[in-house]
Amino acid sequence: KQWYQRRVRDILVSELLGSFSDNELSPECLDGAQCLMKPDGLSVPSEYTSYLAPISSRKLFNNVNSQSSELAHEDSFHLGYVVRLQCFNLLDKVQPCFKFVHPNNDPVIDNSRHLSLEFTSTTESVLHGFAGYFDAKLYRDVYISTHPDTHSPDMFSWFPMFFPLKHPLRVRKDEKIVLDFWRVVDDTKVWYEWALSDPAPQAIHNSRGVTYWIGKFS
Repeated sequence: KQWYQRRVRDILVSELLGSFSDNELSPECLDGAQCLMKPDGLSVPSEYTSYLAPISSRKLFNNVNSQSSELAHEDSFHLGYVVRLQCFNLLDKVQPCFKFVHPNNDPVIDNSRHLSLEFTSTTESVLHGFAGYFDAKLYRDVYISTHPDTHSPDMFSWFPMFFPLKHPLRVRKDEKIVLDFWRVVDDTKVWYEWALSDPAPQAIHNSRGVTYWIGKFS
C-alpha cells in the first residue's frame, strides 16, 4: 500500500531499539518514515551503535544446548538470545560493531553490514560465544546504554544478547580471537550471521537466515 502525507514534521520520535540496537528493524522503519520529516527534521534517537565481546559462560552454553528438546539440536546454536548476563566472564573489552544514523542521508540506503572484529583473550578460558550490547544517542548529550562501561543507571528495559558458538573453544591468554559478523538484508527479512575466523575457523552460524530472522512485514 502507498500513503502520501502532505504535512511533514519537525521531530520523529520512535521506540524501536532492541537489545542489539538494530535487531527490531529500527533502521528500516526509520528510513521509511523519514519522508515524513522536514529536511532539517530531528530524529529521536539520532544514532545508535551495537557492540560485541567474547565471553565464557558454561551456564549459557548449557541453556542453549538444552533447547534441543524444543528445536532441532543444531538450530539452537543459530539463534541470538536476549539474556540477563550473570554467570559469565568477559574475555576482552567490548568493541563497536554496527552504527546507524538518522535521518539517513546516504544517496543509496543499504542497511546490510559486515565487520571483522579482533579480540585478545585476557585469560585462559573457554570461548562460548559473544555478548551483544548497544548505546543510543537520543538528543545532543542524552544517551541510553547497556554497554558495561556506560550502562544507564536503573535501566532494565533491555538485556544484552548472546550469540553462541556451536563448538566452544579453549583459548590461551593473549590469544587472538577474530569474529566475522554480518547483518544481511533482503526484500522480506533481516538476519545476522556470525563465524569464528581465528584461532580455529568455524562454519557460519545462521547462514542465509535459516533459523533466526526478523521479517519486514507482519
